[in-house]
Amino acid sequence: QLQVVESGGGLVQPGGSLRLSCAASGFTLADDAVAWFRQAPGKEREAVSYSSPPDQYYAHSLRGRVTISRDNAGSTVYLEMSSLKYEDTAVYYCASRPRASRYIWWDQGSYRVWGQGTQVTVSS
Repeated sequence: QLQVVESGGGLVQPGGSLRLSCAASGFTLADDAVAWFRQAPGKEREAVSYSSPPDQYYAHSLRGRVTISRDNAGSTVYLEMSSLKYEDTAVYYCASRPRASRYIWWDQGSYRVWGQGTQVTVSS
């Protein structure tokens, strides 16, 4: 069974930082493109960032505050977030798709494997 699992969420104060991780089971993320999405309470899920080396993309609203990276093997994908704001509170999801996909990176329907999400809460 193909799965991805997110970790690293939690409670953080405004202005703080957090690093989320995404790992796969049953396959390796090194062969896939990986994206992070998030869904805030009462809002639609939105794209955050994308990695398919050497390409990296970021949502315009988050650029400069988030960094996507991979470990040396490419099998774990990280999302580092800084200068966190209240409005960053959301469930963050990791998703993967074949690198050959021609769909735009924020097209959620093009991703084949999704994680259960990890909660990030920004609060004082």
